[in-house]
Amino acid sequence: MTFSGLKGLVAVGVALLPGIAAAQPANQFFAGKTITITIGFSPGGTYDLFGRMLARYYGKYIPGKPTVIASNMPGAGSFTAANWLYRVAPKDGTAIGIAAQTIAIEEALKNKAVQYKAAEFQWIGRATANVEVQVVLGRSKGATFEGLKHNETPTASTGPGSPSESYPKILNAVAGTQFKIIRGYPGSTDGLLAMERGEVDSALTSWNTMKTTRMDWLNDKKAVLLFQYVPKRSPDLPNVMAVVEAGTNDADRALLTFAASSAEIGRAFMAPPGVPADRIKMLRDAFDATMKDPDLLAEVAKAKLDFDPASGLAVQKIVADTANVDPVIAERMQKLLAE
Repeated sequence: MTFSGLKGLVAVGVALLPGIAAAQPANQFFAGKTITITIGFSPGGTYDLFGRMLARYYGKYIPGKPTVIASNMPGAGSFTAANWLYRVAPKDGTAIGIAAQTIAIEEALKNKAVQYKAAEFQWIGRATANVEVQVVLGRSKGATFEGLKHNETPTASTGPGSPSESYPKILNAVAGTQFKIIRGYPGSTDGLLAMERGEVDSALTSWNTMKTTRMDWLNDKKAVLLFQYVPKRSPDLPNVMAVVEAGTNDADRALLTFAASSAEIGRAFMAPPGVPADRIKMLRDAFDATMKDPDLLAEVAKAKLDFDPASGLAVQKIVADTANVDPVIAERMQKLLAE
C-alpha cells in the first residue's frame, strides 16, 4: 500500500470516530464517569440532606455504576446553581442538581435573578413534597380562621419573597385575614423561638419540623395549625385547611393554587436541557429505584423525614403547569407581593 493510500485510510478512520462514539451502547456511557449533584444551598437543611443522601445510593442503580458526588453551590436563593445548571453544566447526564421548590414560580413572577426556563430542565424525580404550615399560638385571638379575620395577628417573616411573608400577604388580600408581618428573623426556627418569647403569635414552618421538634405544642394545645400551604390536604393533616380552601371564588382559588404549587415540587432533582433522552431515562429509572433502597429508607425513618417520592415525569408536568401559569394570575401575585 502506498503512503498516500495509508493516509487516506487514516483520514477515513478519524472521520468515523464521532460515529463510533455515538454508537457506544447507552448503558455503557456512565461507566467510569462521575455524576455531580449540585445543591443550590449551603450544607444543612433538607435540600442538602436529600442531595447527599441521593449521592450515597444513586450510583449503584445507574448502568455502569458511576461515582456520584454532591457539591454545594449556594447563592441567590439557589438561583446561582439553577442558572449554572441550565446554561453552563455539561449536557451529557453527568450533571444534575436541586434548587428551591419555588423555581417555577419565580420564573413566572419574572424574578430578575432567573436565567433559566424551569420547564426546559429535564426533571429526574422528587424525594418528597414539602408541606409548610402556619402555626398560631392557642391563646391568640387569631387562633381560628374567623379570628384571623377580625384580629391583627403578628407573624414572623424571614424577609420579602419568603413563604413566611408571601403567604400571609396573599391571605390578607384574598381571604381578609389580618396578619401583621414582623420581619427580622433569619429562619423558620427563629420564628418559632419568637413565638416562645411572645414576640409574635404566629410563624410558618414545615410540618416535618413541627412533628419532629414541636409536637408537644399541638398535643398540649399551646399552638394550632391553621393552614397547610398545599393545593389539597395532606394525608398527615386531614383536619387542617389547605390554603386553596381559603379562596371564595375561582380567581382567588387559582391564585392560591399557583402559590401552593411549589409544595408539590418540594425536594426535586433536575438535569440540564439537551441531555440525550436515553440517558435521562436511565437517570429517572435509577432515581425511582434509589427511592426504594432499603438503606436509604432506613436513613429516612431514623431521621423522621417526610418522604413522598414522585417520578420525573410527574414533576415535569407540575413544573410546566406552574411556569406556564396564566399571566393574569402571575401579574396579580406580583402586585400583591409588592404592596
